[in-house]
Order: sequence, then structure tokens, then C-alpha cells
Amino acid sequence: MTTKSGDTALLIIDVQNVFFDKDGDDYAYCGDEILSRIKGLISRARNAGVPVIYVQHDEDKGLPFEPGKPGWQINPEIAPMKGELVMHKRTPDSFYGTTLQAELESRGIRKLIIAGFQTEWCIDTTVRRAYSLEYEVMVVEDGHSTCNTRILKAPQIIAHHNSIFGGRFAKLRNAKDIDFKSSK
Repeated sequence: MTTKSGDTALLIIDVQNVFFDKDGDDYAYCGDEILSRIKGLISRARNAGVPVIYVQHDEDKGLPFEPGKPGWQINPEIAPMKGELVMHKRTPDSFYGTTLQAELESRGIRKLIIAGFQTEWCIDTTVRRAYSLEYEVMVVEDGHSTCNTRILKAPQIIAHHNSIFGGRFAKLRNAKDIDFKSSK
């Protein structure tokens, strides 16, 4: 897939340390592989002049995403560069209660490429909301993940959501197939 850099942004959702703690309950399925793909996407986006926008989940004191705690930090492998936008949210919807939509509008962004964590929560909610706000949405098919639940294993959750996203709400592309440098 090719993008036109002037109207496109790479939206990185909740790639926070809690998902990489192998001793924790929230360890993400294939987290290191997903992180590597996201790192490559960020590098290619930056090289092409495509804005990288980070979304960081905040929770109350004592919870895994408590601001300032180690699990809350954006993974250092993909840390934002000076001047890159970091949005803070308190719900699964990256638009709700944030200035994300205003930021996108002010930059003329109409296309979002979305990657990150957690598939059935923040990725799903943000994809559907972006679709409803009439953004052209692309989900990095192999660039989002989640954790096993009592009901379903992470690969099942990811596959199910990819089928839903690609069936209605977004285009799906593997990370390696996204070309940020094209002007078409």
C-alpha cells in the first residue's frame, strides 16, 4: 500500500511497557515481534516525513497504566522523538476526551495507519471511531496484538478482529507492504 505523506499519519496506540513484562498478566502475544514491526514502520514513516502520533493510556493510581509508573511508559524501543505528538487517553477510544481529532484536522490528515495494543480494546474502538469520523483507516494486520483471555487465545482475537476490520472498517496491510514514500 502506498500513502501520500501530506494527508497521512501513523497512529501508534498504547505500546507501553506493561505489555512486555513477561512476568505480568498483561504480556502481549508476540509482543517483541509486533514491537519490531512497529519500530520499522516508525522509521519508514519518519524518513518519508509522515507524522507519527503516539497514544498513551492513563489509569488511576494503583492500576497498570498509572502515569509515571514503569509499565505506563512508552516502550523505549519506539520512544517518541522530540516534537512528536503524544496523546493521553483514559478510555479505549483514542478520540474520546482527547484533542486527537482537532490535531488531525489542523494537520490536514485524513488517512490513519493504526498499530499497537490491545486488539479488542483500544485498537478496535479507535478503528471504529475513526471510520465513523470518516477517516480512511488502514490497520497494520501484523502490527497489533493482545493478551490471552479466559475465553479466547490472543491469535483467535487478532484473527477475528482483522476479519471485522477488513470487512468494513479499514483496509488491512502487512507492515512490510506499507510504503510511506510514494506520492500516489
